[in-house]
Amino acid sequence: MFPILIKIGPITIHTYGVFIAIGFLTGLVLAVRQAKKQGIPAEKIVDLGFYMLIAAVVGSRLFFIITNAGFYFKNPLAIFKIWEGGLVFYGGVIFAIPTAIWYMRKKGLDIWNTADIFAPSLAIGHAIGRLGCFSAGCCYGVQAGDHPFAVIFTDPECLAPRGIPLHPTQLYESAGEFFNFIVLIALRRHRSFKGQLFWTYLLLYSVLRFIIEFFRGDEIRGFLFGNISVSQGISALIFIIAVAGIMVFRKKTKL
Repeated sequence: MFPILIKIGPITIHTYGVFIAIGFLTGLVLAVRQAKKQGIPAEKIVDLGFYMLIAAVVGSRLFFIITNAGFYFKNPLAIFKIWEGGLVFYGGVIFAIPTAIWYMRKKGLDIWNTADIFAPSLAIGHAIGRLGCFSAGCCYGVQAGDHPFAVIFTDPECLAPRGIPLHPTQLYESAGEFFNFIVLIALRRHRSFKGQLFWTYLLLYSVLRFIIEFFRGDEIRGFLFGNISVSQGISALIFIIAVAGIMVFRKKTKL
């Protein structure tokens, strides 16, 4: 809706980037607060957060570029235009997880306890970040006709088709992630094994993303077969892994 927040001469501040930054900082502050309650040094959590951010940005952008290789082969400079959108969440997760594991082992942090600390932060950070997607018009939905939640993009800088009622899939996902955040915060008080919040987050998000994909209208995100997108395929796999993780950790992991 408002892809450009401020423009003063040659200086342009994109709304997308601002929301991504707010989401990251919000999640990091929450993670630091929870870590302090457990006696974990704040600097370790902050450093881990920034390592994960760098890995996530690289991974999410690379994943998007791979799924749209034809376009970027013809427009190589567009690879660096992150402010226009084009970050695939799952690509970020695939890169961020091994980076986080490496850092936690290096600093002697309990991997699964730390994963639980960050789980709610991932949900709230993603929820806020999706508002940036809505502002930029990326990750837009299919035509919605007279649907009560339909939105019409009019700004020429937006990436979504203009003048057509569309499903605001960015807002759907944002609302879903806010819900996931609330569930994880409530579950944290009753955590029965290490890794419970992390696996629960993956389970909840995989279901949310699988459903949201049916309403997405940006065809360039890639498909496996028919109407099943790449993200839906990954969601199905993560759902199975999350269920298995919860079952195994419930039996073997103790607080």
